[in-house]
Amino acid sequence: MDLRYTAEEDAFRQEARAWLEVNIPREPLASMDTATGFEQHRLWERTLYDGGWAAVSWPVEYGGRGADLVQWLIFEEEYWRAGAPGRVNQNGVFLLGPTIMEFGTDAQKAELLPRMASGADIWCQGWSEPDAGSDLAGIRSRGAREGDEWVLTGQKTWCSRGAFADRMFGIFRTDPESERHRGLTFILVPLDTEGITVRPIAQLDGETGFAEVFLEEARVPVANTLGEEGRGWAVAMGTAGFERGVSLRSPARFVSTARRLVELYRAAPAAQERDAVTRAWMDAEAYALHTQWTVSRLLAGGTIGAEASLNKIFWSEMDLRMHETALRLLGERHDEGWLDGFLFSLSGPIYAGTNEIQRNVIAERVLGLPRS
Repeated sequence: MDLRYTAEEDAFRQEARAWLEVNIPREPLASMDTATGFEQHRLWERTLYDGGWAAVSWPVEYGGRGADLVQWLIFEEEYWRAGAPGRVNQNGVFLLGPTIMEFGTDAQKAELLPRMASGADIWCQGWSEPDAGSDLAGIRSRGAREGDEWVLTGQKTWCSRGAFADRMFGIFRTDPESERHRGLTFILVPLDTEGITVRPIAQLDGETGFAEVFLEEARVPVANTLGEEGRGWAVAMGTAGFERGVSLRSPARFVSTARRLVELYRAAPAAQERDAVTRAWMDAEAYALHTQWTVSRLLAGGTIGAEASLNKIFWSEMDLRMHETALRLLGERHDEGWLDGFLFSLSGPIYAGTNEIQRNVIAERVLGLPRS
């Protein structure tokens, strides 16, 4: 792994920095968990797309920039350095988009990816169900094939961005005799389909960051199948690899948080928190170096496997520790940014598969330990 940037990469950084300085909204956008803020963030996605920055590592023909993963990391560094808005379509751009490129047909890529990159379609993830959260293989939502249509019945819950999203990607049990991870199919679902009801779920602050989706014999074309019928588990695990690996949580996010934490400590030093602040800085830098190593391996033809679970545990617990440290430093002082960040960090060890489940994955698939 070579940590030195090339002249081309330095030029790429300067171009990204200059564009962001000119185009970032001068006033903060409303929360994307509100109807107004959602549309404001959709417009920001379009601005990114028009500038060629919505999906920098995608092929140009799909709305990307054709950049490599090193350049993507550089762009993320500049994005977080500049304090740019959150990405309302991260489920699409960072999770589903790469999955479509790996498993989708040419027609699906041509139709779906440019609309995703531009923000014309905002996607939510329809995996979790009332009785199947981290145990994804226990889903019960069904898909019955009738001619060239899937008839979908069931309920999805905790769909991030689902209250205002346009489309949902989910897995459904299409073989009624199947069990666990067999007989599942990955299906792309427009949320305006007849028979679909979206019910927002209010968070503690009253905003609707999630939704539950009810499907009552909703019909979607079989052409909306991603990957092979009955092989949806393999497709979903591909998506999970992107979610737990390098795509969803770039190191720039945590390096930025660590820098803010150091600034907070310098403004009001507390000797008892010195070690915690130091560890936060070291952990964020370690995660950045590990991600660069992973990217180098990918560029050399390697893949991300079960070790993505190690990655997910590290960044989720690091993020929570940093925000806990910040709140201790603040004491009775109120800081909405740190408080909001802390509340969100609490979800990190839960979403993308709980960390308890990830430890099981590591034990069995990385360390080769027997099941108990």
